[in-house]
Amino acid sequence: MGTSLIEQLKQVEDFRTLDGRRHPLWLVLVFVIMGTMNGYVGYRAWGDFVKRHRWALIKTFEIQKHGVPSYSTIRRVIMGVDFEELVKIFNHWAQNSVDIAESEWLSVDGKSIKGTVQNYNSSSQNFVSIVSVFASKRGLVIGMKQLKNKEESEIPVVQNLITALDIKGAVFSFDSLHCQKKLAS
Repeated sequence: MGTSLIEQLKQVEDFRTLDGRRHPLWLVLVFVIMGTMNGYVGYRAWGDFVKRHRWALIKTFEIQKHGVPSYSTIRRVIMGVDFEELVKIFNHWAQNSVDIAESEWLSVDGKSIKGTVQNYNSSSQNFVSIVSVFASKRGLVIGMKQLKNKEESEIPVVQNLITALDIKGAVFSFDSLHCQKKLAS
């Protein structure tokens, strides 16, 4: 087994200046992950999660001085964090922490991120998606990669993600986009 997710998140470089930095970056990221795992999605929802569970979070993480981060702090952190670095660290942690059993079913799919859509009224919208590999029975994301639809196709991103994760003996399920004759070989 590898290191804990918290130890891995501590490796994400903090982009913020030292002035006014009240909460460690890793702590804000852990709160976002915890909120997401509990069905809270989006800046305001993550802020609500932290506010609702303030006392438990303060006790669990032994937060001393400034309490829990506000909605606006969470928003600034998520908007400024280097997503590629975060994904690299997450994928490394998942690869070392999750053992995939022989013939385990893994789902692969991309989902667009609502707040990233540009040119709403145009037929050539631009948006960011997250492609993820999901161990369905265990409810675990074991790898992910960002996809910008104007720059690349989901097909090679999925192929590169599976190659990078070096998963052997698993059964993958894909959506119809990946069921093309030229991909069969």
